[in-house]
Amino acid sequence: MEKSGPRDLAALGGTPLFDRPRPTSNLVRPDLELFLKYSRVFFDARRYTNTGPVSVLMEERFAEFHEVDHCVSFSSGFWGLVLAMRALALAGKREVVMPSFTYRRLADAAYWAGLVPHFCEVDAQSLAATPATVGACVGTGTALLVITHPIVNCCDAVGLTAFAREIGVPVLFDSVESVYETVAGRRTGSFGNAEVYSLHASKLVNGFEGGYVTTDDAELADRLALERGFGFRGQDNVAFFGTNAKLNEVHAAMALASLEDLDDQVERNRRRYYAYRSAMRKVSGLRLLEFDETETTSFKNIVVEVLPAWPLSRDETVAVLNAENALARAYYSPPLHAMHASYETRHDDLSLTEALAERFMNLPCGHHVSLEDVGSIVDLLAFLEQHGGAITELLAART
Repeated sequence: MEKSGPRDLAALGGTPLFDRPRPTSNLVRPDLELFLKYSRVFFDARRYTNTGPVSVLMEERFAEFHEVDHCVSFSSGFWGLVLAMRALALAGKREVVMPSFTYRRLADAAYWAGLVPHFCEVDAQSLAATPATVGACVGTGTALLVITHPIVNCCDAVGLTAFAREIGVPVLFDSVESVYETVAGRRTGSFGNAEVYSLHASKLVNGFEGGYVTTDDAELADRLALERGFGFRGQDNVAFFGTNAKLNEVHAAMALASLEDLDDQVERNRRRYYAYRSAMRKVSGLRLLEFDETETTSFKNIVVEVLPAWPLSRDETVAVLNAENALARAYYSPPLHAMHASYETRHDDLSLTEALAERFMNLPCGHHVSLEDVGSIVDLLAFLEQHGGAITELLAART
């Protein structure tokens, strides 16, 4: 990018830096031949849904991958969350403790499960809930803990599992960005009572859409498998209240093809992350959240913290990057407790979450971002740091 001054920015009427968007979503397309190989299985069986042969194979492969006894697939991670929450919540209690600084639909899932979200704080360094932040919200009405891993590194799944056991409350981990990760050397999937994953195209494993729940609890797995299919156990025998949340065979075939590409994809992510880490040394006003390489990690998401020395606000920075077709986005902002909801929610003081929600942003990553793109994005950030004051004045004059 030519650095002749802020007038070059697309946000101020110039030509965008990138001719097409560089997203923060993964959008990896698995090998077409692998997808067709798995598709041939359900095509030959003339079975496209209702627990067909490919979805059964997918569940077996993902259970093996996560080193867990059971994997139950769903039409989306969202419905996996809803049904797992319903199944795990303690009878006669309604509150589900969860972080506010997390996925925008998590509270909606609790509502659909008939529960009341009670939002807790996170740790300022890990950006994850901890036994202490969760424990501050646990009371006599607590039915369930739902703990999300942040999108860079993981929460203390070992400590949180032990804490949940100590207080006698089930814990469900929302692990949608942590498919490949390990905690204390152990692959995610078997922590707590269950873990939920997404197969959305934006995630590490692309099944177009879909999701799954992993657990070592055979009774829970059986219940979830029934509830995703209207709750029927045999013809006209309703064992549980259920819904139609079955994963079809096309999505299962895509997920299996994506699983085979996973190690190669992680290596490509690692190269992108290392390129960011090296280039970001020239930008002093932003801090890259670094992956913990003592654990196995996917290197997928690129998150930076906006430091006090940075000349623009986080939202101004996102707006300028978006205008340049570098589709950065705010990291979990606004937090869940600050969003309007048509259902009951509960929280105490969440001032730390509110401060954190103004400081972080996701930078472009994934399959459609090249190493050259990384260099251009960081050059743009360096340009913004150099000319931030003038850019702020020009943007303000246009509003």
